[in-house]
Amino acid sequence: MKYFRHSVEQLKIAYQLIRWTVIIIPVSLLVGSLVALFLWLLEQVTLIREEHGWLLYLLPLAGILIYFLYKKLGGKAEAGNNLIMDEIHEPGGGVPARMAPLVLATTIITHLFGGSAGREGTAVQIGGSMANMLARWMRLSLADVRIILMAGIAAGFGAVFGTPLTGAVFALEVLAIGLIRYDALIPCLIAAVFADIVCSAWGIRHTHYQILFDQKNIIFHFVHFDFLLLAKVIAGGIAFGLASYLFSICIHSIKANAKQWIRPAWLIPVAGGIIVIAACHLLGTRDYIGLGVTSPDPGGVSIVSAFSNTPISSWSWLWKLLLTAITLGMGFKGGEVTPLFFIGATLGHTLAVLFGAPVDLFAGLGFIAVFAGATNTPIACTLMGIELFGTSHVLYFAVACFTAYYFSGHAGIYSAQRIAVPKNHDID
Repeated sequence: MKYFRHSVEQLKIAYQLIRWTVIIIPVSLLVGSLVALFLWLLEQVTLIREEHGWLLYLLPLAGILIYFLYKKLGGKAEAGNNLIMDEIHEPGGGVPARMAPLVLATTIITHLFGGSAGREGTAVQIGGSMANMLARWMRLSLADVRIILMAGIAAGFGAVFGTPLTGAVFALEVLAIGLIRYDALIPCLIAAVFADIVCSAWGIRHTHYQILFDQKNIIFHFVHFDFLLLAKVIAGGIAFGLASYLFSICIHSIKANAKQWIRPAWLIPVAGGIIVIAACHLLGTRDYIGLGVTSPDPGGVSIVSAFSNTPISSWSWLWKLLLTAITLGMGFKGGEVTPLFFIGATLGHTLAVLFGAPVDLFAGLGFIAVFAGATNTPIACTLMGIELFGTSHVLYFAVACFTAYYFSGHAGIYSAQRIAVPKNHDID
């Protein structure tokens, strides 16, 4: 009888896996296709902006357009990623389907006119809103809506960066500090993998990064790391965590103070646009606007150049941090993660020069660790290091991400993220 009950249990599990696969496939098809469209449009408008530099001077007007689009059409959609996370915590009014086209259009506008922003937030909002729309059509229960929303986050994240395993774990880890939700494990993995496949099938190619550093100076054959290098990685992890903290504090403070001191509200993005334009002139470069993955200037600062031995400004990470916090904190749309990659990679480059450490390794560590600290997702970011850079330096990935996670404190870019297990146990 006991064996029979176990057999029935396995059949129920098999049924649930098949059921969720059937539910998730349409989500992956829709989200993967929309993310592919978004990435293609993003590439086109970036090329247009680089060819027509005068577009930057229209950034304040673009901010007004974005403001009124959200005022007239946005409603709850203006809350963005935080709305999706709140709906997962406590399902209620749902995520409006209009969130997807609205955030896609306004992110494209932000990038066309030179705002410093990313793409993850847009992809996650596309995933969450489309997942919620399909959940309504399928008449899913509230418990299932939570799961499909998490799957939507995984699909959007996995497709936009080409990192499906990271996308799946990110969706499980990002909701609450110190807690991973296992009830959506398989749906999130299915969603992320298939969305990435769909996005790639549309011809989208992601930027390839390489860490060429080959560790050779091992004193003991039974220890697979360099003690001195590990100490430098720990020190770097502390710096990456503090940078994460600074970014989170800046973006929330700018948003709060802008609402308090600038009236009427439509002037907030105007002021933000003017500040970005002025900063470009003061710094004498436009390397810190847009995504920052590559630069049209062969000697410019970008994520890609941070992995090379090309000299870059020691303060590049700070300029990108401030311009992104101003752009997103003052009403423009887009994600935070790609700018966090830029901040981390350039800070890692600077630290490598200071420590006498491998530049490409520290750029890669900063790339994932600043993201880990700002989103409080150290496990997902360690996996991202593996998916992007391979397994050779996984110990250093983990040490940098875990250290940054703790030193970023309880600040984070998502206000809807809850504290399940405090980092400091003196906090109740």
